[in-house]
Parts: sequence; C-alpha cells; structure tokens
Amino acid sequence: MSEPTQKYSITMPRDIAEAARARSGPSGLSSYVAAAVARQIERDNLNDLIQVAEAEHGAITEKEVQALRDQLHQAREQQRQSGADAA
Repeated sequence: MSEPTQKYSITMPRDIAEAARARSGPSGLSSYVAAAVARQIERDNLNDLIQVAEAEHGAITEKEVQALRDQLHQAREQQRQSGADAA
C-alpha cells in the first residue's frame, strides 16, 4: 500500500527540471522528484547521526574511513566470489 499523496507546487531551475523529466521515465517526474527528496532526507538524517556520534566519540579520522572502505570492498569481493562459485 502506498502512502497518500498531495500535490505541491515547487520552483526549480529549468535545466534541472528538464533533465529530471528526461530521466524520469514511465514513473513520471513526480515520482522521480519524490525519490530524490527521499534520498536527500536519508542523507540529512545520516549526517545528523554522524554529528551526534562525533560529538560523543570524537571525529572520525580518514584512516578509520579508509579501513571501513577496505572492509566493505573485501566483503563485496567475497560476495561476488561466492556468487560466482554457486553458478
């Protein structure tokens, strides 16, 4: 079941609106814009969580970020290999 919708009027630069309309496909511009706004809200919420965590535990270093990226890369590689082995 989908959420109830309401019609809004927004203003945006013409080039952005035209690019969004061109990419929106069959779902339409409204769905495309709603998905973009939802992603931005997720990013904003994540940034809020990061700020709270850094205030409590200190700033995250670039070394820590790189270590986590490396772990993610290794996990993805293991998943890819597991999928290839299963095929």
